[in-house]
Amino acid sequence: MTTALLRKMMFLALIIFSSISLITQPPVHSQAEDKVVYFIPIEQAVERGLEAFLKRALDTAEAEGADHIVLEIDTPGGLVDAATNIAFLIKNTETPITAYVTAQALSAGAYIALNADQIVMAPGTTMGSAAVIDGAGNAAEEKTQSMWLATLEAAAGDRDPIYARAMADSSIDLPEYRAGVGELLTLTSSEALEVGYAEAIASDRDELLAFLGLENAIQEGLEVSFAEQIARFVTHPVIIPILLSIGSLGLVLELYSPGFGIPGIMGISALLLFFFGHLFAGFAGFETLILFGAGIILIIIEVFFPGFGIFGILGVIAIIGSMVLASYSTVNILLSILIAVVITVIVSIIFFKYFGYRGPLKRMILTDATKSELGYVSNETRKELIGREGIAMTTLRPSGTANFEGERLDVVSEGGYIEQGKKVVIVATQGSRIVVRELNE
Repeated sequence: MTTALLRKMMFLALIIFSSISLITQPPVHSQAEDKVVYFIPIEQAVERGLEAFLKRALDTAEAEGADHIVLEIDTPGGLVDAATNIAFLIKNTETPITAYVTAQALSAGAYIALNADQIVMAPGTTMGSAAVIDGAGNAAEEKTQSMWLATLEAAAGDRDPIYARAMADSSIDLPEYRAGVGELLTLTSSEALEVGYAEAIASDRDELLAFLGLENAIQEGLEVSFAEQIARFVTHPVIIPILLSIGSLGLVLELYSPGFGIPGIMGISALLLFFFGHLFAGFAGFETLILFGAGIILIIIEVFFPGFGIFGILGVIAIIGSMVLASYSTVNILLSILIAVVITVIVSIIFFKYFGYRGPLKRMILTDATKSELGYVSNETRKELIGREGIAMTTLRPSGTANFEGERLDVVSEGGYIEQGKKVVIVATQGSRIVVRELNE
């Protein structure tokens, strides 16, 4: 073999090897292309159902190796305790988190945004107005307000705390941002950027990712599931007393109605929704359902096999206990139960008055009365005696005896004194009572 031929063969082998290497070599990507960004929505009211969803979403994002998490915020606010717990979840998440305000981050929403690593706002969005109010819509007591102000300032971190405080304290005067005395501070996106409460303004996700240096990152989204939507709805503080009222009222009306119909179905469905929502949101365990079922059984035993009220009392205690254990707020659930009891009692009285007993309770409640129209007479009323005249055999003071054509009768005067031997006339009869009046000759 000549030297020239050997060189050609070696050159050909080198070309083939290089081609195979290029084909089998994985494509080269930029660092940003290997990154994964998870978008998690924070929408509607901030409540314990949202807290449960965010816990699941943040855990999922971290478990699947997210490099960055974006909280897309659009909320008018909500419960302080739920916002506090959400802030705790955010602070304890190792993955960097950006709060992206897509519409508004008010009240508890502003507090959640401040706990993220950075804040980005879309043009025309707002953040602020974070005062604490009670269930009646009034400002909370001074102690609660003071604690909330300190919490907001702590969440602001290195930002100027005066703006965080002004969001919840109307006594702070910031007229340049429409927050005079008596008004709470609400910052627009440009104002938040100006005072350092936003790191950037981004019109959409692409601009946001460009700011984060993740232009080519893989975007993943986590949405609220249908079951979580139900859980968020039924665990709302306003919905809970409605569900309990429908549940208790439905079961009570079922006792008034023959068979098993709409009231019973509505009652059971409402109570199942209550427990399902709290179970799914992680506020309760299956032991609450077991305790509730035991309470229902004890009440049924009391209805059909009376036990001096012991089974009934134990049943009521078990039902209330199960609801308290299932709820995230003892005060809220007790207030809801009280509202449900009042509504049930009022509606039951009205229902019984106009419709009467027609269901299982009819077997245990005596509704018949010994009315004269049904033939029940304790004493016969002798109406035929009215108008008969006689003689008082004794002095009537006002009762006594009189003779009416040989028939002696116990009588009573209309109230006056009648001497013995005076003529009397019968003016009224009612059962055994015969009323007479003196005849003046």
